[in-house]
Amino acid sequence: MMLKKVSRYSDYKQGMKLMKYKKKELLYTIDLLSQANQLIKNASAQNLMSMENTLMDCQTSAIRVGTYLDTQGEKAEPIVRVLEDYCENIYQQSLNLNNVDICRKISKIIIKQLNQVSNSINYDLPKDKTEIVFLPYNAAMWDSMESIWMAASDDETCDTYVIPIPYYEKNPYGSFGLMHYEGDRYPDYVPIIDWKEYLIPERRPDVIYIHNPYDDSNLVTSVHPAFYSVELKKYTDMLVYVPYFIGVNSHIEEHFCTTKGVLFANKVIVESEKVKRNYIDVIHKFEYEINCKGIFGDLDKKILALGSPKLDCVKRFDNKKAELPKEWERIIRRADGSKKKIVLYNTTIDALLKSSDRYLDKIEETLDCFRNNDAAALLWRPHPLLKTTIRALREDLYLPYEKIVSRFIEERWGIFDESADVERAISISDAYYGDYSSVITLYQATGKPIMVQSVGDA
Repeated sequence: MMLKKVSRYSDYKQGMKLMKYKKKELLYTIDLLSQANQLIKNASAQNLMSMENTLMDCQTSAIRVGTYLDTQGEKAEPIVRVLEDYCENIYQQSLNLNNVDICRKISKIIIKQLNQVSNSINYDLPKDKTEIVFLPYNAAMWDSMESIWMAASDDETCDTYVIPIPYYEKNPYGSFGLMHYEGDRYPDYVPIIDWKEYLIPERRPDVIYIHNPYDDSNLVTSVHPAFYSVELKKYTDMLVYVPYFIGVNSHIEEHFCTTKGVLFANKVIVESEKVKRNYIDVIHKFEYEINCKGIFGDLDKKILALGSPKLDCVKRFDNKKAELPKEWERIIRRADGSKKKIVLYNTTIDALLKSSDRYLDKIEETLDCFRNNDAAALLWRPHPLLKTTIRALREDLYLPYEKIVSRFIEERWGIFDESADVERAISISDAYYGDYSSVITLYQATGKPIMVQSVGDA
């Protein structure tokens, strides 16, 4: 490969892949070019002859920087012109590698050019915006990030990217099964970036938000391994975990507090000081058990009680402006047009696993109670991963559960809500019935009645 000699800098850039640089990366690149130039300036005649590859690398780096700066408007134009001259000088050095004096004279010119470029980047270019990436995997859990994204996207000092990532169902023996990608299930006002187009190792965003903390330790699902917290931590200085759930009565089960996403994150956002203390106590206990006190950082600064975006979503939802599917309107209206009471029926993974076979009987009994009820309409909203969990961990219940769901949908007297919008279900319903779960905490914010189903006593 030979160094290029062209009459116009733009000719250098043909076919060059556009790379996005942050200001600190530009300065770092220019510093590397200065170091390379210093080596050439101090080299002997014998050593100069071996430096053609170094010159080619310098020229390529300068072209990449110039290609990016060409997209940055008028303030960057003087820098690009200096880089054009720099590339010409690199070319001239390559022609005179057998002449130490000429190479050194050119090196002195290059020192001034690179100092000029560095100063212009430092003082003439605007400060970098903070690049923030949100990596939701299940659209129904987007509410655990949405209010944070809204605040960041309204901040002129931030560039935000919402990148839904794929996840896999796990087979009974732990291998990956069916892949899911839910990028088409987000609200229209949320701009979605394809996960294959935004390359995190190249972009190295300033902040990454996640709400799946399990990495490879979940028995039911797994996000794509490229998005495990242990991998993401390599490419950002600020990995933030926001739980996709909130505690019931401010209590968090211990196993949620020591997931990999919690332990590897730089920050963990929780809903209250009481929940924060819950996390800290459990992690301290875990550190003691593995004899690694303090290994997971200063927990008082790491875990932040800033509130839950899920509660923000419930408070923000405007019931008056909610547009319901026509089929829902048919179900919740009587023949005379009057509205029935709507009962949100919430069924969860934890309750099913603890109750086993009896749980399906309870669901059927509940559906029977509402089947011919003209006073109330049932809005059944199972946990988004309930069916996947049954398939992975209780395969014997999968067909019976599918039969119950299919019959409910076919009979069309109730609403089966598999949408990503739990806030709508909470807002339009008049009462809650179902399992003991974090949805109850969200429902409490409405002040409406709540009744927890008891599978064992039914």
